[in-house]
Amino acid sequence: MMIALGSDHVGIELKRVIMQYLEEKGLAYKDFGTFDTERCNYPEYALKAANAVVSGECDKGILCCGTGIGISIAANKVKGIRCVVCSEPYSALLSRQHNNTNMLAMGSRVVGGDLAKMIVEQWLTGVYEGGRHQVRVDQMKEIEETGKIGK
Repeated sequence: MMIALGSDHVGIELKRVIMQYLEEKGLAYKDFGTFDTERCNYPEYALKAANAVVSGECDKGILCCGTGIGISIAANKVKGIRCVVCSEPYSALLSRQHNNTNMLAMGSRVVGGDLAKMIVEQWLTGVYEGGRHQVRVDQMKEIEETGKIGK
């Protein structure tokens, strides 16, 4: 599994915690920036990481900014991305099981390092259940494609 990482200047320290966690677990990642604490714009890094996920270069992606909100909104503008903002592990797990999310976002001003590791753990180990949930995922795809559901 290859994981795309992205952050802005506010989220870089949390991203570094996640990088260390992934290394400890033996999981591969590609960092799409930013690479320092100089002020920058999170949509640029959300786009790079999201494009890597939809192209198949990476299997999943993890993003960090101050709250996780802005960077997730930017990532969700990319066709095929289902990015969830989480500040606790249960929602991260259910987002994988029920919504088949392919990106996770967290906020460095909201989530500390230890909690971030728990969130990432649950998100990475969560398995999409399909079944009754597939109807909803298909509807989300339909909205993305056509702007509506059904005829």
